[in-house]
Amino acid sequence: MERTGSGDLEAALAGVRAFVLDADGVLMYRGAPIPGSPEATVELHRRGIPYRVVTNFSSAHRSSLAAFFGKATGLTVDPNEIITAAWAAAAYTAAHHSGAPLLVLAAPDALREWAGQEVLTPAEADARPEPVAAVVIGDAGDDLSFANLDIAFRQLRNGAEFVAMHRNPWWMTPKGFTLDAGSVVAGLEFALGRRAVICGKPSPVVFRQAVAELRAELAGRPDGSGGPRLRAADVAMVGDDPRADIAAARRVGLRGFLVLTGKVTPAEAARSVVRTDGVARDLAEIVAALP
Repeated sequence: MERTGSGDLEAALAGVRAFVLDADGVLMYRGAPIPGSPEATVELHRRGIPYRVVTNFSSAHRSSLAAFFGKATGLTVDPNEIITAAWAAAAYTAAHHSGAPLLVLAAPDALREWAGQEVLTPAEADARPEPVAAVVIGDAGDDLSFANLDIAFRQLRNGAEFVAMHRNPWWMTPKGFTLDAGSVVAGLEFALGRRAVICGKPSPVVFRQAVAELRAELAGRPDGSGGPRLRAADVAMVGDDPRADIAAARRVGLRGFLVLTGKVTPAEAARSVVRTDGVARDLAEIVAALP
């Protein structure tokens, strides 16, 4: 794909009324804000253009991520504008396994997303005569031990539904390339001979949830400024991953814009076979090109 010129970028953004923004690679990189991105979100707020931050980062509760981003940028961040893979997985189990016991391997802060649901420890799940209703695998760090994964495997073999926050094989941290929980998910899928239900990107579930929230936000404006019913084609996804962000968003009808502030270099973007609606240097360039 080729870099989009400023005129082409403006034309590609015509009619966009809302945004879905990836976090890592668009707003942040290696734990620090990407220059220009905080100011771009301020400009979106100033112009009354709503957005949702959709991220597979699932080691923390949304409120913690909002506080972290706010501290890093000096901005006030609304947790309700953030959709994490952990939140999406918790919403999935609440809808499909209400009141049933669950085994969730996730970081302690992220487990707060399951408040009000029955979450068992691996030992508690292993002691039950019947399997839990679902096993959820996420970014649990050292809790993704062989012992815990072995318990999860037995629960899944015995009939529990397999739910995963995401299938990311690696991600970029201050240490550099770092193994991600998706590698564990892939290993369990291989051992089980079946696929997990993926709740984060590139699953269409998380993009549809974002569009539904943006549609409700615009429709609920008391002054009537929200305009007609928001369509998926009126929403632009901005991401740094051609497949997990751009291709996945376009599959459910969103527009897809690739930025070069994350995992993809200009040369890699040029070689990619994934179709985009535009390629930009960063989020600031995209917001500046809004008609």
